[in-house]
This record gives sequence, structure tokens and C-alpha cells, in this order.
Amino acid sequence: MPKPLPETPRPEVGQRPVPAAMTEEEAAVAGDAIIRRALSDQPVPTSFRDDTPLPAVGSTPPVAQPGRPPMSQAATDASGLMLAAGVGSLGVGGAVSLVLFASGYADPVVVALLGGAPVALVAALSRLAKRARPEPEHHHHYTGPVVHEHREVTNHNRWWGKSTSSS
Repeated sequence: MPKPLPETPRPEVGQRPVPAAMTEEEAAVAGDAIIRRALSDQPVPTSFRDDTPLPAVGSTPPVAQPGRPPMSQAATDASGLMLAAGVGSLGVGGAVSLVLFASGYADPVVVALLGGAPVALVAALSRLAKRARPEPEHHHHYTGPVVHEHREVTNHNRWWGKSTSSS
């Protein structure tokens, strides 16, 4: 067992501590101890692994589940409506196919008209509904002095020109 190192004298305020000098014999013993520890077969822990099981309920982050992906309530409602409309259209399409097959008038022009007429009707009605709706009122409320400047910029692409008019 090596001898304990002699205590170093306490430095006075403002002075750096001076380490006690080792004799050559003490340095050799300390060096041998360092080398023996470095070359020993005992494992040195370099990391830690926590093998405790994770809690079933708690602060565990969510994991995507199999099936439909997660989405907002509005998106879920819209998705359900689309699925219902798709299933509903199967019956209508099957009925039209049976009528055309039974009547013998399954002409491509007739089929195109029957398929395109409802789409055209819905598009026309939606445009009419958009035009019938009045423009919303638009108000600006300001406090303090207000300067209203109207600037109109017109680009003339023919000669790379630009004209600006202010009022």
C-alpha cells in the first residue's frame, strides 16, 4: 500500500498553490497503480441502459395505429359523407346500366349525355348560387390622421414599359 501524500501548505491570498513534490519512489508506485488499473480486465462502465418496462398509460408519445390515418373531426365528417355518396352512386349507376341494357339503346352518345348532364346541371346551379349571393360589406375603421393614396400600375409587356398613375 502506498504512503499517503504529504499535505501541501495552504497558500496565502493571491498566491497559487504549489503541489508537494513526489519522490521518485512515490512517483513509480503511483505510475504502476495507474498502469495496473488501465490494463486490468475489470470492465469499466461507459454507458447506462434502463431496462425497466415503459408505462402502458402515461406520458408515452402517441403511435400511429393501423387503419385510417388520424385526422380532424371536420375531415372525418367530410370523409364519411364522400364514402356515403360513393356508395349511393353505385345503386344509381347500376340502375341506369340495367335500363340501358334492357332497352337496347346503349349508344355511346346517349351514355355520354346521361353521364354529363347531371354534372353540367350541378356546375350551372353552383355558378348561379355564387352570383346570387351579395358581396359582403367591407368597412375600414381608422384612428388618427389618414391619407388615402390610390396608385395604379400598368405593365406594357411589348417594350418593357411601365406607367404609374396616382390620384
